[in-house]
Amino acid sequence: MDELIEYGPYLWEGFQVNLGLSAVCAVLSLVLGTILVSMRVSPTPVLRAAGTAYVNIVRNTPLTLILAFSALGLSDQIGLVFSEEPSTNGFWLVVMGLSAYTACFVCEALRSGINTVPFGQAEAARAIGLTFSQSLRMIILPQAFRAVISPLGSVMIAMIKNTTVAIAAGYLADVAFKMKDTFDTTGVSIPIFIGIALAFMAVILPIGLFTGWLAKRLAVAR
Repeated sequence: MDELIEYGPYLWEGFQVNLGLSAVCAVLSLVLGTILVSMRVSPTPVLRAAGTAYVNIVRNTPLTLILAFSALGLSDQIGLVFSEEPSTNGFWLVVMGLSAYTACFVCEALRSGINTVPFGQAEAARAIGLTFSQSLRMIILPQAFRAVISPLGSVMIAMIKNTTVAIAAGYLADVAFKMKDTFDTTGVSIPIFIGIALAFMAVILPIGLFTGWLAKRLAVAR
């Protein structure tokens, strides 16, 4: 317990990095996932094929490999640099890789929600002259989001926990990096393990409870 009290502020700085990653990646993965699901259900074969290929390839690739590719492939080989500051550059490389990975699961959750929308509604939208994008935006996606609030919450929870492998994208002083640094200095400490686990639970449990409540509140009557 003494180690947790002594190194608590140091570990909290790292945990704030994880929270920042979670917030930014949640927004970007929702946007990208919505674009991907629009491609997957598009009437254009090329868009459907591109969306399907992206989701199947990225979703079945280990996250650590994607993050390593962001650091070694895009940054070191191609020269993609967001900042001269290593920690800032590492942050945005992780955001890019984690958002691209999480968006696949957002896409599949939304696609399952789209499948719950009665087909007759899409036909009715076409009958009144709405284009595919208009019917998707105004009729299908709003219902799909309401139908998959709980699964999307699970995706976000998994994404928050996945921020702990951010170190795979290079130098980024997240809580896992600082925990390892602390252990290298003081030795393995069970209270630090427990403290970090409780910190993640304090973030994750409210999200699970809120999305569960919201899903019941906004459930689409069939």
